[in-house]
Amino acid sequence: MRRKIILFVIITVCFLLQSTVFQTLSLANVAPNLLIIVVSAFGFMRGKKEGLWIGFFCGLIIDIFFGFYLGVYALLYMYVGYINGMFQKSFYPDDIKLPMLLIGSSDIVCNIVIYCLMFLLRGRFQFWYYLSSVILPEFVYTMVITIFLYFILLKINQKLEEHEKRRAIKFEL
Repeated sequence: MRRKIILFVIITVCFLLQSTVFQTLSLANVAPNLLIIVVSAFGFMRGKKEGLWIGFFCGLIIDIFFGFYLGVYALLYMYVGYINGMFQKSFYPDDIKLPMLLIGSSDIVCNIVIYCLMFLLRGRFQFWYYLSSVILPEFVYTMVITIFLYFILLKINQKLEEHEKRRAIKFEL
């Protein structure tokens, strides 16, 4: 229960920061995608199942507040969390290369899928413009924020795992 409450707080804080503070701090009219960082990080730290659920709820929040169609972002983020969860066995807390690679590729793939669903299907074929003005600036900004936010999420996850292990030991005695 404690993990769920803390995850709810993390998702809420990151959503609020992404939609308020970082919108005012936007560079080239682009803000970082904090929720993709949360989904990817907890996906490969905790596994496919937890990545799937965190992705679903993060996407649902975006759908409710900013989406044109309910469920598009929920489904997209759910897949991102699940796919990142497949890399749990390759995850080492001290190595930042894999998290950076996964978060960066998740951000780019999400933006390309969003382009295909929201623009390409409506006959807007300016992919190179979208790539240069939205996808790449958001990717760079998200990567810079990832360096800081990832270590915060990692420490929170480690504290939660320590607490769960202590509680399991008490329960066994």
